[in-house]
Amino acid sequence: MFGVWRSAFSVLMNIVWRIVDFVVGGIFIYAGVLKVLDPVQFGLDIDNYKTLPWFVSVRLAFYLPWLEIFCGLALIFRFLYRGGLSLLTVLIAVFIGATIAAKMRGLDISCGCFGHASQNWSFPQHMAIDLAILIAVLALLFANRNRRVEV
Repeated sequence: MFGVWRSAFSVLMNIVWRIVDFVVGGIFIYAGVLKVLDPVQFGLDIDNYKTLPWFVSVRLAFYLPWLEIFCGLALIFRFLYRGGLSLLTVLIAVFIGATIAAKMRGLDISCGCFGHASQNWSFPQHMAIDLAILIAVLALLFANRNRRVEV
């Protein structure tokens, strides 16, 4: 009897982790598509952090959105899953670090990650959302070590 419950719990947890895969993947796909549609604005958003030279900001504005989209798709379709998840972990951690550094230098930055919807968010709102995404990505990363999901 205990084996049946354990098996049911395992199936339920796999479903929960797949839902988290879809949510996190969807967030990065959505954010990436918004940036692809307006790379010039995204280049300006990157430059507002005043940490990189302009030519690097421009190159990142054309490269990073596609990386976010492909990594989000990797989570959803479980193709190159660990690589996509690892890259997303690094991206969100670097973004959080850059945002905190900008705030400490007195820069008031609207990241533009979610288009016009995120422009009026306060710093604590941005941090709460970014930290929630980081926690979800880290949870997926560590949970992936202990599970095998059948596609």
